[in-house]
Amino acid sequence: MTSESKPRLKVAIIGSGNIGTDLMIKVLRNAKHLEMGAMVGIDAASDGLARAGRMGVPTTAEGIDGLVAMPGFKDIRIVFDATSAGAHARHNAVLQEHGVQVIDLTPAAIGPYVIPSINLDEKLDATNINMVTCGGQATIPMVAAVSQVAKVHYAEIIASISSKSAGPGTRANIDEFTETTSRAIQVLGGAARGKAIIILNPAEPPLIMRDTVFTLSEPADQEAVRASIEQMAARVQSYVPGYRLKQEVQFELFDESRPLNVPGLGKLTGLKTSVFLEVEGAAHYLPAYAGNLDIMTSAALACAERLAETRMAGQAA
Repeated sequence: MTSESKPRLKVAIIGSGNIGTDLMIKVLRNAKHLEMGAMVGIDAASDGLARAGRMGVPTTAEGIDGLVAMPGFKDIRIVFDATSAGAHARHNAVLQEHGVQVIDLTPAAIGPYVIPSINLDEKLDATNINMVTCGGQATIPMVAAVSQVAKVHYAEIIASISSKSAGPGTRANIDEFTETTSRAIQVLGGAARGKAIIILNPAEPPLIMRDTVFTLSEPADQEAVRASIEQMAARVQSYVPGYRLKQEVQFELFDESRPLNVPGLGKLTGLKTSVFLEVEGAAHYLPAYAGNLDIMTSAALACAERLAETRMAGQAA
């Protein structure tokens, strides 16, 4: 049996904007275990729906209700939601009624946070998987890498993206971005306290996604921390090829004679670790500078592939 004839799990994407369209192209080009069953939008004139139609993907411009009414809906087992945090609650409620597993690319955080390099295999049975945020996907693995070596008291991430890569959905979700990412820094990153900042950079030509991660941990072996960070970066790079450390990891030690003043926490001591990242997009649909969107779609695809692989293996057993 050829790879092309192997059974695949049908998926649908809700949201025909930048993220949804890029994800659709990734499924069509790169997926080993997935098949596009539907592309769902609410704007019949959107480029995403038009492109889906040209690529032979069934479409509807009637949103979640249109998806449920489609003849092939009964065969769809996984749905990606690439809309907004506000819209996701209803989408999820409808899909759960039909027993469909949901991968949430909004910051709604109804289901557990998942970052493939950290905890995907622990959450395969979750009915709703939340992909945190673009900044979270890029930076929280670095916090987790430090946490594997030493207790992290505080972690702060700064995600800088081109304003051109921030569409209406991204802009509408900025408050949720900071709240969801900050919580996930603690839940997945292992930090006692987390803070997230996003910067929309209007520079021309547009700049590639850049991320900065600061952690303050207990004193630790710096080479062990560096090695943990490099290993984690390689894990992320396995599903996001454009992910890389921008420069050497930097360290600074703060003791009682020179404590670090952290707003809201006061004066702390320990090892400050600084990690500088960049994420270049694969340019499947979006420009290469839109690494913030590419890391979300790449992470979501990695999750769905693992879910499908596990489900089909169970059926074959």
